[in-house]
Amino acid sequence: MKRAILFVAAGVAAVSLAACQKQQDKAADAAASAPAAVDAAQDATSAAVGQVSAATVGANSTEAFVTALATSDMYEIGAGGIAQTKGQSADVKAFGKMMVTAHTAMSNEVKPLFIAAAAKVPTELDQRRKGLIDNLNAATPADFDATYLSQQEAAHQEALTLLKGYADGGSDAGLKAAAAKAIPKVQAHLDKVHALQAAKK
Repeated sequence: MKRAILFVAAGVAAVSLAACQKQQDKAADAAASAPAAVDAAQDATSAAVGQVSAATVGANSTEAFVTALATSDMYEIGAGGIAQTKGQSADVKAFGKMMVTAHTAMSNEVKPLFIAAAAKVPTELDQRRKGLIDNLNAATPADFDATYLSQQEAAHQEALTLLKGYADGGSDAGLKAAAAKAIPKVQAHLDKVHALQAAKK
């Protein structure tokens, strides 16, 4: 009797495992056939994480502020370069070029302040922003402009939160002044993104 129950249990387990595997295979197939949806979800998650992170570290840690700001500029420069190549509209290409120029200048402006604050400056993107860059590189021509502009909207909102937080509550006077000075520039970039998005609707 015990042996019969064990066989039945083993059979049920095997059927359950097979059903689970089929569900996983279906999910994998769906993901493979709809990469744009997966990328959009990843970008949306990144935007939410970025906002929380920026609100948390902006006013609380000079080291974290420097890391976040330097990484933000690196992402903007990389994404802008891709937009100049893959952008479908002249406006998106021009915006990408403007981002490379503006964020290179902003990055160069704060480098002496980073050194003066004795802060460790990252030399490469974090995993979250590497994922954003990967999504831009993987975007189809038809999806690229919308994907880039959506990322830019989230990135500039995150940067504004970060800059405002440090300008209000940061501990390093030089970096506080630089953050306050950068806010209108970043706001202007965000306004331009919104104008480009509105023009595409």
